[in-house]
Amino acid sequence: MRNRAQPRHPGEYKKEVLQSMFAIIAAGGKQFRVSQGDVIYIEKVDQADGSEISFDVLMAGEGADVKVGAPLLEGAKVTGKVVKQVKGEKIIIGKYKSKKNYDRKTGHRQPYTKVEITAINA
Repeated sequence: MRNRAQPRHPGEYKKEVLQSMFAIIAAGGKQFRVSQGDVIYIEKVDQADGSEISFDVLMAGEGADVKVGAPLLEGAKVTGKVVKQVKGEKIIIGKYKSKKNYDRKTGHRQPYTKVEITAINA
């Protein structure tokens, strides 16, 4: 018989995830839930690769101890490192009008900045 790890109860995983420090940050008109070590893709920021970037914190907490800002949390700061500038998948845009000899096809790739979260100070 193989030595297998005991299967986890579904509730145990959620408890472990909720116990780690997290923050809700605002970047590029969107909000992200981040923890230390996470990698996120935000709207393009004009900074060099390897530079440090800080974000506004809307909410931060660990487990049941959660602090909410109104609208920003005073004294809280999330820092990250710019990994590189990337582009998203290509989106094809097609325009067509029947019986009018009108047919256009263009594409778009949205630029993003890949950021690794290095520290959460709340």
